[in-house]
Order: sequence, then C-alpha cells, then structure tokens
Amino acid sequence: MTAELVRGQNHTLPQTRLEIRVSAGSPVVAGATLGDENGVVRGAEWIAHPGSPQLPGLEVSQQAAAGHRLAVDLEALPETVHRVTVLLALPVGVGGPTRFGTTAAPFVAVTGLDGTEIATFTLTGLDAESAVSALELYRRQGAWKVRAVGQGYAAGLAEMLADQGLAGAAELAASIQESVARSLARSVAPPPPRTPEGDRVRQASGPPDPGPAPAAPPAATPVQPSADPTPTPGGPIDYAHPRRQHAAPPTPPPTVPPAQPGQAAQPVAGDATGWSMDERLYNQIWGMFEDLARAAAAYRSAVDFAESRMDQELDRSLSDPRNRIGGAGDRAREEARAKRDELTARAREVLDRDLAQLAAEAAVVEPALPAAYAGWDSPVWHAHRVPMELPMALRLGDLHLPERTGLRIPLLVRLPLERGIWVDSGRTASEAAALTDSDRLRRLAMETAVLHAARLLAVYPPGEFSVHVIDPAGSAAGPLAPLVDAGVLAGPPAAGPQGVASVLAHLTRRVDLVQMAVRAGAADALPPDLDTGEQLLVVNDFPHGFDDRAVTQLRYLADEGPAVGVHLLMVADREDASAYGPVLDPLWRSLLRITPVADSHLADPWVGHAWTYEPPVTPPGSRVLEQVLAAVTAARRAAGR
Repeated sequence: MTAELVRGQNHTLPQTRLEIRVSAGSPVVAGATLGDENGVVRGAEWIAHPGSPQLPGLEVSQQAAAGHRLAVDLEALPETVHRVTVLLALPVGVGGPTRFGTTAAPFVAVTGLDGTEIATFTLTGLDAESAVSALELYRRQGAWKVRAVGQGYAAGLAEMLADQGLAGAAELAASIQESVARSLARSVAPPPPRTPEGDRVRQASGPPDPGPAPAAPPAATPVQPSADPTPTPGGPIDYAHPRRQHAAPPTPPPTVPPAQPGQAAQPVAGDATGWSMDERLYNQIWGMFEDLARAAAAYRSAVDFAESRMDQELDRSLSDPRNRIGGAGDRAREEARAKRDELTARAREVLDRDLAQLAAEAAVVEPALPAAYAGWDSPVWHAHRVPMELPMALRLGDLHLPERTGLRIPLLVRLPLERGIWVDSGRTASEAAALTDSDRLRRLAMETAVLHAARLLAVYPPGEFSVHVIDPAGSAAGPLAPLVDAGVLAGPPAAGPQGVASVLAHLTRRVDLVQMAVRAGAADALPPDLDTGEQLLVVNDFPHGFDDRAVTQLRYLADEGPAVGVHLLMVADREDASAYGPVLDPLWRSLLRITPVADSHLADPWVGHAWTYEPPVTPPGSRVLEQVLAAVTAARRAAGR
C-alpha cells in the first residue's frame, strides 16, 4: 500500500532503485543534494541540478517544468553519502510565480521502477517561500527510509543550499537559475510510468530526451496501477503502458515556433517519443491524461487546504474570550473566509490555465488520431482501409473530470487485449443506469459491445481477427444486425444451451491446443484447420443458457484465453448471476468494466480520481458503422479470407 506522508513522517523503502515524481501547479526547478552522516553537502559536486543533472546513482531533469521524474539508485551512491534531499525551487526571471503560496501545492511521489507508488507527500502550508526541501532519503542502521520534510525558504535556493552547509551557495544558486532560464521548457505533467522494458517519455518543447534511466533495472511484472475508487464489480483497471525491448529512438516532434518566456508552447500532435506517429500519439494521450489528473488533484488539494486553514483560524480566534463580544468574532470570520476565498481563487486561476492548455492540445491531437484511436465521428473513418499491421491500442470511449466536463481524454487499451471487457447492463450499476429503462439499458449495452467488436475487426489485418457471438435467447438480434448483415462473424450467433456449449467447446479446444504447442515449442504441430488468429467471444445476457460446465469453461477462457489470443466481451448484469454466489467473483474481477451510459467508476493510477466514462456512440443518422464493416468484408475478400 502507498504511504501518504505528512510533514516529518518517515517510511521504510522496500527497494533501492527508485523514481521520484514531482507534480506542481507551475514550472519548478527540481534537483537533489547529497549529504554526509551529518547532512552536510561537501561541495558543488554533491548537487544534481539542471546544469549538472547526473551524479553516481542520481539523475534529475535538465529544465524547469510542472512535472519531473528523478532517478535514484541508492546502491550506486558513494559510501560517504547518507542522505539525498530532493529540492524544488521556482525559476527566477521568467515571469512566473515568485512564491509557492500563489501556486497549487506541489505533490511528490516515491515509486518503484514499475511505477508503483511507495510513498507520497503533498507540500501544503507554503506561503512566501520560493524554494523548499521536499523530502529526503536517508540511511539509518543499514536501511534506507524516506522522510517528508516540506521545509521552505523565503530567500530561495541560495538560502536552502547554505542551510545544508554548502560554501558558495549564492554563486551556485545563481548559476542554476541561469541554466534554467536558458532551457525554459513547456509546462507539462510527467509522462506515464516507465516499465523496465522501455521508456515512454512525454516531451516538453525541444528535442526528445529519453529521461533518467537507471542502468540494468531488474525484471518486473507489467504495471497495473489503477483500480475503481470503491469495490465495484469490475475490479482493478489495467492501465498498462507500452512495452518494448529497447527505448524508443529520439524522434523529434514536428517543428513549431519556440515559446516565449513565461508562455506555454504551441500544442503539437505527436509531441512525445516513439517509434512511429501512432506510438507518439499514444504516449501523448497518456501524458494528457496524467496532466489533467495532476492538475485536478492540485486544485482539490489547494481548496482543501484553504478550507482547513480557515477552520484553524476560526478556532484560534474564537477560542479567545475577548473575540466573543462585540463585532470581533464577526470580523474574524469575515477575514478567515476572505483568505479562504483568495486561496481558492488563486488555485482556480492555475487550474483554468492548465485546463485551457490541455483543451488547446486536445483540439490539435483529436483530428490527428488514426482510426484505432479516433471517435466514431472522426472523418478518418470515411476513408478507412483495413490495415496490414496491428495498431498499438484501441479507443474504448472517453474520460472526463467534473472540473471541465468538455475536456475529454480518449480511453485507450493496448492491443492485443490483455484482459476481457464487461459491458455492465445492470440498473444497479450507477445512478444514471437506475434512471434508464431496463430493456433500453440492455439494448444500449449490446450496441456498445457491437461497436467495440466492429472497431476491433476494422483495425486488425484481414483474416487475423474473428468474432463469435453467444446470444442464448436471441434477444440481441437488433443490435447484432450490422455484424450479421456484413457477414463478418465467424458463424451465426449461437442460441440455446447447445449453441452455447458448441462455441465454448470450440474456443476451449483452441486455447488448450495453442497452450500445449507453445509449451512444447511445436507450433508447426497445430492442426491445419485451427484458426490461429485472435478470437473475440461476445456473450450476451449471461448467465442465461449457461450450466455449471459452461460457466467453468467461460472462467477458463477469461483466465487463460488472453495469453493465447482468445478474448471475452461480455454483456451482463452481475445481479443476474448472483445465484452462483462468489464462484463468479474471479470472473468479474478479471474483466475491465465499462458501462453503456456515462458513469464515474474508473480511477486513474496516480491520484485515484473517479473519472466519468463516456461510451462510444456513432453520430445520429450516420452509416459509418455499416461503411466500416463493408470495408472489413472487402478486405477479407481481397485477401482470400
């Protein structure tokens, strides 16, 4: 579990290779100092800063930005180092804020190399300070710990370095600020967490920088950092990021006019590293997602702090008996509320600025998205041709936060699918679902599933993706009509218990045979009639038509299928399956839960916001779905499939 630290609190570090993520309301300088057993910085060579970003076991950012990632390898530090202090400072002479009290509270997180948070700290209570010691990693009795510090310095970076015993602190502070001014970067939040297999760095303006990367990190499991904010039927949400054997090459984004000091850079589609434009757009969308999460978190934190500060001031004032007579008490309340309103207004101003920048970026990125990432209303679908290569990801819908509902971030999942999908057709799933007629909700759920199946068919190379449908009672004939009429299904929708058993037996056999071939290293021994392409099983109205054996097979497909190319897309109400008791809980937890109506049930992996999910829809009166399926049929015929 993540330790949420308060000032002065410490926490044991379970590993020595770490990343320290910083998120602030405006561009800040991030650095780190090394201290001996007495906490003294022995010289300028013991400080990592933008002008000198690398030390043994330590690497920091080379520019001022709203988000940073610092790499730390505690085992690689010199033996004389007993403390690593992370420092933040506001850049000087660039037209930005001059004290932390006018910006949203900075947020610092210590994470493992796989992005899993170990400890977090929100630096509240800052006012006139322009530099702050955020936290320190220190060695105690052979073990390393992290302590939340939050010590601010009104005189800035020079005072902070002098406080750590550095001779010539003023000169070094001036040189650091000068190097920052020369490389002033666009204010963006940090990118998605890196995995040991590859780096996914979202860039500020200027050439891409692969970012700090400790040498030879150990192998680790893929990141699964997010979960529903409450125990919902869908269980944790997998926001795994791309993984490759090597980091992406330094592909620069399109050339744009440089930003003036103090101004945000002009938004550019593909403003991230990657092997291709699709990968750069994918990474950029994830960066936008985290930008919005961090901006909203900073705003909410600032509002909470303003409310807490008002309450404390009122308690102190009204505890004095002299303020209980006359108008002194009323004046104290008015002053406390005025301070609260001022702090809230400042936080809102910062949030509005960040939201405006993200909205401008979204306006540039959305029209540039390829079909797999684009909404159904995008013109790209009208000229779509089935690709010869599989794209990186697939769009499942949109996400937004209440701070600005019009700012939508595409929800992308990696391909091939790493887990199945469950479209929740239950009226108890949310307030919006409860207000929807039951029959209409089930129809909307199946229409949503059809759109996802159609998109998968459209983005896979011809003949490399097959769709099977189980519709035991035949109740989904209407929503399934586009797939049936286009002839893109592997067979007619299976009805009745016999149809259910036949499809499940076919896919279970495929999983068994491929697993055995993979384990034996004998892929050429597979039967010639076996379709080795990816398979999608769409199940409507579960568990109608399923007996105990069929339920067991479905659970098997959910657990073992994705690894060998068999995926589930279920349309079901968990209440309908309650008769099976907890036996189906592993099934629900293994699936990504989405809804046919807007619902706030997905959580981001950084600060845990409840995001509102908007399901995909086609424009009213549009025949884009039929056109796309016709293109799939034509591509299959041309390929002889």
